[in-house]
Amino acid sequence: MPAEFFHIANADLVKIAVAILCGGILGIERQYKNKTAGFRTIILITLGSAIFTLIAQRAGLGVNINVITGIGFIGAGVIFKDNIAVSGLTTAAVIWTSAAVGMAVGAGDYLLAIVSSVITILVLTLFRILENYIDEIHHDKLLSIVFTDTNYDKLLSLIDSIKMHQLKVNVLKVSMHSSCLEAAIMVTGHRKNINKLDRELLLMADVKSF
Repeated sequence: MPAEFFHIANADLVKIAVAILCGGILGIERQYKNKTAGFRTIILITLGSAIFTLIAQRAGLGVNINVITGIGFIGAGVIFKDNIAVSGLTTAAVIWTSAAVGMAVGAGDYLLAIVSSVITILVLTLFRILENYIDEIHHDKLLSIVFTDTNYDKLLSLIDSIKMHQLKVNVLKVSMHSSCLEAAIMVTGHRKNINKLDRELLLMADVKSF
């Protein structure tokens, strides 16, 4: 009995160690980029998922899919919506993936867990280079512009100016506030053209702030 107990305990310790290792692999990238869910958080997610899976298997329930439902609450907590822009989606996806990795460890599939962790890191790092290149030639920027008065013609004039910079423009929201016209505009195009537009906006007398 003691030998069997120690065998089970050692197997559990190996799973805990692998869960911490995989969580560390995923978490260190998030920590390096100063994301909300960092090194310790991701480790705890993989560890917790592995432990829940172990408990479910001991109870004869197999793999506990409810872990995915529970981890959704944590993922939702790192997604932020600021006016129109949304941030934190990648971190939420990493949290979701970390839970899956932890479940794989708890189920004893170490190879799947480690390979998945490495692939996730490659996606987050190497694919970032490709993403940056695409973003350079096809960049989206949300501009919140406040004009000096409520003259709508000034907005139309600005739209024409944006198009002259070889940029696509989409007016998302127009409102009045404190006797000033405010507009949320999404511009799309090459980053260097958007930078030129920024410099031009700084010199526009009709633009109060942006």
